[in-house]
Amino acid sequence: MRNLKRALSLTLASVMLLGMMVVGSSAAGYPDVTEEENVEAIEVLQTVGVMEGDNNGNFNPDDYVTREQMAVIMSKLLNLDYNYYQGTNPFSDVPAWAAPYVAACAANGITSGIGGGMYGAGQNVNAVQAALMMLKALGYFQYQEDFGGDYVLATVKQATEARLFDGIDSNAQQALTRNEVAQMALNALKADMVTFTGDVGIELPNVGHVGYKSEYTARTSTLSKYQAIERRSSDVGGTNNLNRGQYYIQLGEELYNGDLRLNNDAIDDFGRPSRTWEYDGKAIGTYAKKELLKAEYTAAVTGEEL
Repeated sequence: MRNLKRALSLTLASVMLLGMMVVGSSAAGYPDVTEEENVEAIEVLQTVGVMEGDNNGNFNPDDYVTREQMAVIMSKLLNLDYNYYQGTNPFSDVPAWAAPYVAACAANGITSGIGGGMYGAGQNVNAVQAALMMLKALGYFQYQEDFGGDYVLATVKQATEARLFDGIDSNAQQALTRNEVAQMALNALKADMVTFTGDVGIELPNVGHVGYKSEYTARTSTLSKYQAIERRSSDVGGTNNLNRGQYYIQLGEELYNGDLRLNNDAIDDFGRPSRTWEYDGKAIGTYAKKELLKAEYTAAVTGEEL
Protein backbone atom coordinates (compact mmCIF):
# COMPACT_ATOMS: atom_id res chain seq x y z
CA MET A 1 0.00 0.00 0.00
CA ARG A 2 2.84 2.36 0.84
CA ASN A 3 4.42 1.73 -2.56
CA LEU A 4 1.07 2.31 -4.24
CA LYS A 5 0.65 5.64 -2.45
CA ARG A 6 4.16 6.63 -3.41
CA ALA A 7 3.51 5.73 -7.04
CA LEU A 8 0.26 7.66 -7.04
CA SER A 9 1.94 10.64 -5.43
CA LEU A 10 4.72 10.64 -8.00
CA THR A 11 2.22 10.29 -10.82
CA LEU A 12 0.11 13.17 -9.57
CA ALA A 13 3.17 15.33 -8.99
CA SER A 14 4.34 14.60 -12.52
CA VAL A 15 0.97 15.57 -13.95
CA MET A 16 1.02 18.82 -11.98
CA LEU A 17 4.53 19.65 -13.13
CA LEU A 18 3.63 18.90 -16.71
CA GLY A 19 0.61 21.12 -16.28
CA MET A 20 2.84 24.01 -15.34
CA MET A 21 4.22 23.93 -18.89
CA VAL A 22 2.51 26.02 -21.51
CA VAL A 23 -0.08 24.15 -23.49
CA GLY A 24 1.82 22.70 -26.42
CA SER A 25 5.40 22.64 -25.15
CA SER A 26 6.83 23.03 -28.66
CA ALA A 27 5.78 26.46 -29.86
CA ALA A 28 3.67 26.12 -33.00
CA GLY A 29 5.36 22.78 -33.68
CA TYR A 30 8.96 24.04 -33.49
CA PRO A 31 11.00 21.05 -32.30
CA ASP A 32 13.76 23.27 -30.89
CA VAL A 33 11.45 25.36 -28.66
CA THR A 34 10.61 24.08 -25.19
CA GLU A 35 8.77 25.48 -22.19
CA GLU A 36 12.05 27.09 -21.13
CA GLU A 37 11.71 29.60 -23.98
CA ASN A 38 9.15 32.39 -24.26
CA VAL A 39 6.60 30.12 -25.91
CA GLU A 40 3.73 32.58 -25.54
CA ALA A 41 5.65 35.33 -27.32
CA ILE A 42 6.93 33.02 -30.05
CA GLU A 43 3.47 31.68 -30.85
CA VAL A 44 1.83 35.11 -30.91
CA LEU A 45 4.58 36.60 -33.09
CA GLN A 46 4.42 33.65 -35.45
CA THR A 47 0.64 33.87 -35.77
CA VAL A 48 0.69 37.53 -36.76
CA GLY A 49 3.49 36.88 -39.27
CA VAL A 50 6.30 38.78 -37.58
CA MET A 51 8.73 35.99 -36.62
CA GLU A 52 8.78 32.57 -38.20
CA GLY A 53 11.01 29.52 -38.33
CA ASP A 54 13.61 28.48 -40.89
CA ASN A 55 13.30 26.12 -43.85
CA ASN A 56 14.04 23.16 -41.58
CA GLY A 57 11.08 23.92 -39.31
CA ASN A 58 13.18 25.27 -36.43
CA PHE A 59 12.76 28.62 -34.67
CA ASN A 60 16.38 28.81 -33.48
CA PRO A 61 15.52 30.58 -30.21
CA ASP A 62 19.16 30.94 -29.09
CA ASP A 63 20.44 32.54 -32.29
CA TYR A 64 21.47 36.17 -31.97
CA VAL A 65 19.60 38.81 -33.97
CA THR A 66 21.58 41.17 -36.19
CA ARG A 67 20.69 44.82 -36.73
CA GLU A 68 19.36 44.18 -40.24
CA GLN A 69 17.32 41.21 -39.02
CA MET A 70 15.87 43.48 -36.34
CA ALA A 71 14.83 45.92 -39.07
CA VAL A 72 12.99 43.07 -40.83
CA ILE A 73 11.19 42.20 -37.59
CA MET A 74 10.22 45.83 -36.95
CA SER A 75 9.02 46.30 -40.54
CA LYS A 76 6.76 43.26 -40.24
CA LEU A 77 5.64 44.17 -36.73
CA LEU A 78 4.60 47.67 -37.82
CA ASN A 79 3.29 46.50 -41.20
CA LEU A 80 5.52 48.96 -43.04
CA ASP A 81 5.29 48.92 -46.81
CA TYR A 82 8.91 47.94 -47.25
CA ASN A 83 8.45 47.25 -50.99
CA TYR A 84 7.79 50.97 -51.39
CA TYR A 85 11.31 51.66 -50.15
CA GLN A 86 13.08 49.50 -52.75
CA GLY A 87 16.18 51.34 -53.94
CA THR A 88 16.08 54.00 -51.20
CA ASN A 89 18.36 52.39 -48.63
CA PRO A 90 20.72 55.14 -47.38
CA PHE A 91 23.37 52.81 -45.96
CA SER A 92 26.26 51.23 -47.83
CA ASP A 93 26.73 48.08 -45.73
CA VAL A 94 23.23 46.56 -45.83
CA PRO A 95 22.81 43.34 -47.89
CA ALA A 96 20.30 43.49 -50.73
CA TRP A 97 17.76 41.19 -49.08
CA ALA A 98 17.50 43.48 -46.03
CA ALA A 99 17.81 46.84 -47.80
CA PRO A 100 14.08 47.65 -48.21
CA TYR A 101 13.36 46.73 -44.58
CA VAL A 102 16.18 48.90 -43.25
CA ALA A 103 15.13 51.73 -45.57
CA ALA A 104 11.52 51.50 -44.37
CA CYS A 105 12.54 51.63 -40.71
CA ALA A 106 14.94 54.54 -41.33
CA ALA A 107 12.34 56.53 -43.28
CA ASN A 108 9.77 56.05 -40.50
CA GLY A 109 12.16 57.07 -37.73
CA ILE A 110 12.42 53.61 -36.19
CA THR A 111 16.14 53.13 -36.68
CA SER A 112 19.27 55.02 -37.72
CA GLY A 113 22.84 54.26 -38.73
CA ILE A 114 26.09 54.23 -36.81
CA GLY A 115 27.71 57.05 -38.79
CA GLY A 116 29.76 57.31 -41.96
CA GLY A 117 26.89 56.09 -44.08
CA MET A 118 26.95 52.72 -42.29
CA TYR A 119 24.07 50.91 -40.65
CA GLY A 120 26.12 48.37 -38.72
CA ALA A 121 24.82 45.39 -40.66
CA GLY A 122 26.09 42.10 -39.29
CA GLN A 123 26.39 43.48 -35.76
CA ASN A 124 24.19 41.85 -33.15
CA VAL A 125 21.41 44.07 -31.86
CA ASN A 126 21.55 44.67 -28.11
CA ALA A 127 18.79 45.28 -25.59
CA VAL A 128 19.05 49.08 -25.72
CA GLN A 129 19.00 49.25 -29.51
CA ALA A 130 16.02 46.91 -29.79
CA ALA A 131 14.14 48.69 -27.00
CA LEU A 132 14.74 52.08 -28.63
CA MET A 133 13.23 50.85 -31.91
CA MET A 134 10.13 49.65 -30.08
CA LEU A 135 9.87 52.81 -27.97
CA LYS A 136 9.89 54.88 -31.15
CA ALA A 137 7.12 52.65 -32.52
CA LEU A 138 5.14 53.44 -29.36
CA GLY A 139 5.66 57.17 -30.00
CA TYR A 140 8.55 58.02 -27.68
CA PHE A 141 11.80 59.87 -28.49
CA GLN A 142 10.47 62.06 -31.27
CA TYR A 143 13.21 64.61 -30.65
CA GLN A 144 16.91 64.30 -29.93
CA GLU A 145 16.49 66.39 -26.77
CA ASP A 146 14.50 63.56 -25.18
CA PHE A 147 17.74 61.65 -24.61
CA GLY A 148 19.37 64.32 -22.48
CA GLY A 149 23.07 63.59 -22.24
CA ASP A 150 22.88 59.79 -22.22
CA TYR A 151 20.74 57.92 -24.74
CA VAL A 152 21.42 54.55 -23.07
CA LEU A 153 20.22 55.74 -19.67
CA ALA A 154 17.19 57.47 -21.16
CA THR A 155 16.25 54.41 -23.21
CA VAL A 156 16.64 51.97 -20.33
CA LYS A 157 14.59 54.21 -18.04
CA GLN A 158 11.71 54.57 -20.49
CA ALA A 159 11.79 50.94 -21.60
CA THR A 160 11.64 49.83 -17.98
CA GLU A 161 8.63 52.06 -17.34
CA ALA A 162 6.95 50.63 -20.45
CA ARG A 163 7.82 47.10 -19.21
CA LEU A 164 9.61 46.18 -22.42
CA PHE A 165 12.24 44.23 -20.47
CA ASP A 166 9.75 41.97 -18.65
CA GLY A 167 10.80 38.34 -19.04
CA ILE A 168 14.17 39.24 -20.56
CA ASP A 169 17.37 38.26 -18.77
CA SER A 170 19.88 40.61 -20.37
CA ASN A 171 21.92 43.71 -19.64
CA ALA A 172 21.83 46.89 -21.70
CA GLN A 173 24.70 46.06 -24.05
CA GLN A 174 24.19 42.31 -24.32
CA ALA A 175 23.25 40.82 -27.69
CA LEU A 176 19.65 39.60 -27.86
CA THR A 177 18.51 36.18 -29.00
CA ARG A 178 15.46 35.48 -31.16
CA ASN A 179 13.75 34.18 -28.02
CA GLU A 180 14.37 37.50 -26.23
CA VAL A 181 13.40 39.66 -29.20
CA ALA A 182 10.10 37.77 -29.46
CA GLN A 183 9.39 38.51 -25.80
CA MET A 184 10.29 42.19 -26.16
CA ALA A 185 8.05 42.49 -29.21
CA LEU A 186 5.15 40.93 -27.31
CA ASN A 187 5.78 43.34 -24.43
CA ALA A 188 5.64 46.20 -26.93
CA LEU A 189 2.33 44.97 -28.33
CA LYS A 190 0.89 45.17 -24.81
CA ALA A 191 2.37 48.63 -24.09
CA ASP A 192 0.53 51.96 -24.25
CA MET A 193 1.10 54.21 -27.24
CA VAL A 194 1.90 57.86 -26.57
CA THR A 195 1.70 61.27 -28.23
CA PHE A 196 4.16 64.13 -27.80
CA THR A 197 2.43 66.82 -25.73
CA GLY A 198 5.48 68.81 -24.70
CA ASP A 199 6.91 72.01 -26.13
CA VAL A 200 9.46 71.91 -28.96
CA GLY A 201 10.56 75.45 -28.15
CA ILE A 202 12.55 77.34 -30.78
CA GLU A 203 14.96 75.49 -33.06
CA LEU A 204 18.23 77.33 -33.60
CA PRO A 205 20.92 76.30 -36.14
CA ASN A 206 23.78 74.31 -34.61
CA VAL A 207 22.10 74.60 -31.19
CA GLY A 208 18.91 72.55 -31.26
CA HIS A 209 15.62 73.29 -29.56
CA VAL A 210 15.80 76.10 -27.01
CA GLY A 211 13.05 75.97 -24.42
CA TYR A 212 12.30 72.33 -25.22
CA LYS A 213 10.02 70.46 -22.79
CA SER A 214 9.84 66.68 -23.04
CA GLU A 215 6.39 65.32 -22.32
CA TYR A 216 4.50 62.32 -23.67
CA THR A 217 0.88 61.45 -22.92
CA ALA A 218 -0.78 58.07 -23.33
CA ARG A 219 -3.16 57.88 -26.26
CA THR A 220 -6.81 57.11 -25.55
CA SER A 221 -9.97 56.47 -27.54
CA THR A 222 -13.63 55.53 -27.10
CA LEU A 223 -13.52 52.97 -29.95
CA SER A 224 -14.34 49.43 -28.84
CA LYS A 225 -11.35 47.92 -30.69
CA TYR A 226 -9.13 49.50 -28.05
CA GLN A 227 -10.47 47.03 -25.49
CA ALA A 228 -8.90 44.07 -27.30
CA ILE A 229 -5.71 43.75 -25.22
CA GLU A 230 -6.17 45.86 -22.11
CA ARG A 231 -9.52 47.24 -21.02
CA ARG A 232 -7.99 49.86 -18.73
CA SER A 233 -9.57 53.27 -19.15
CA SER A 234 -8.15 56.69 -18.38
CA ASP A 235 -8.99 58.54 -15.18
CA VAL A 236 -7.14 61.62 -16.41
CA GLY A 237 -9.45 64.30 -17.65
CA GLY A 238 -7.14 66.18 -19.95
CA THR A 239 -8.47 69.31 -21.64
CA ASN A 240 -12.09 69.79 -20.58
CA ASN A 241 -12.12 66.20 -19.30
CA LEU A 242 -12.32 64.93 -22.89
CA ASN A 243 -10.17 61.86 -22.21
CA ARG A 244 -11.79 60.71 -18.98
CA GLY A 245 -13.13 57.16 -19.25
CA GLN A 246 -11.49 56.53 -22.63
CA TYR A 247 -9.54 53.35 -23.31
CA TYR A 248 -5.76 53.39 -23.39
CA ILE A 249 -4.44 52.37 -26.80
CA GLN A 250 -1.95 49.51 -26.88
CA LEU A 251 0.35 49.03 -29.87
CA GLY A 252 -1.14 45.62 -30.68
CA GLU A 253 -4.65 47.09 -30.76
CA GLU A 254 -3.58 49.84 -33.15
CA LEU A 255 -1.57 47.58 -35.45
CA TYR A 256 -4.11 44.79 -35.75
CA ASN A 257 -7.30 46.85 -35.54
CA GLY A 258 -8.56 44.95 -32.50
CA ASP A 259 -8.21 41.53 -34.17
CA LEU A 260 -5.37 40.52 -31.82
CA ARG A 261 -7.09 39.90 -28.51
CA LEU A 262 -5.87 39.04 -25.02
CA ASN A 263 -7.91 37.64 -22.15
CA ASN A 264 -5.71 38.21 -19.13
CA ASP A 265 -8.16 36.65 -16.67
CA ALA A 266 -8.44 33.16 -18.10
CA ILE A 267 -8.31 29.86 -16.22
CA ASP A 268 -6.68 26.85 -17.84
CA ASP A 269 -7.64 23.17 -17.59
CA PHE A 270 -5.72 22.86 -14.31
CA GLY A 271 -7.62 25.75 -12.73
CA ARG A 272 -4.60 28.05 -12.80
CA PRO A 273 -4.62 31.77 -13.66
CA SER A 274 -3.71 32.06 -17.32
CA ARG A 275 -3.70 34.23 -20.41
CA THR A 276 -5.39 33.38 -23.71
CA TRP A 277 -4.59 34.98 -27.05
CA GLU A 278 -6.58 34.92 -30.25
CA TYR A 279 -6.10 36.46 -33.67
CA ASP A 280 -8.77 37.14 -36.24
CA GLY A 281 -11.26 35.11 -34.22
CA LYS A 282 -9.01 32.03 -33.95
CA ALA A 283 -7.34 30.85 -30.74
CA ILE A 284 -3.56 31.07 -30.52
CA GLY A 285 -3.12 29.40 -27.13
CA THR A 286 -3.61 29.42 -23.37
CA TYR A 287 -0.57 30.23 -21.26
CA ALA A 288 -0.29 29.76 -17.50
CA LYS A 289 0.96 32.79 -15.61
CA LYS A 290 4.28 31.33 -14.53
CA GLU A 291 5.03 34.36 -12.41
CA LEU A 292 2.11 33.37 -10.14
CA LEU A 293 2.83 29.65 -10.01
CA LYS A 294 6.16 29.46 -8.23
CA ALA A 295 4.58 28.62 -4.88
CA GLU A 296 1.38 27.13 -6.27
CA TYR A 297 2.30 23.45 -6.78
CA THR A 298 5.02 22.80 -4.25
CA ALA A 299 3.02 21.40 -1.32
CA ALA A 300 3.16 17.70 -0.51
CA VAL A 301 0.45 15.52 -2.03
CA THR A 302 -1.95 14.25 0.63
CA GLY A 303 -4.25 11.24 0.58
CA GLU A 304 -7.25 13.56 0.61
CA GLU A 305 -6.00 15.30 -2.55
CA LEU A 306 -5.45 11.91 -4.21
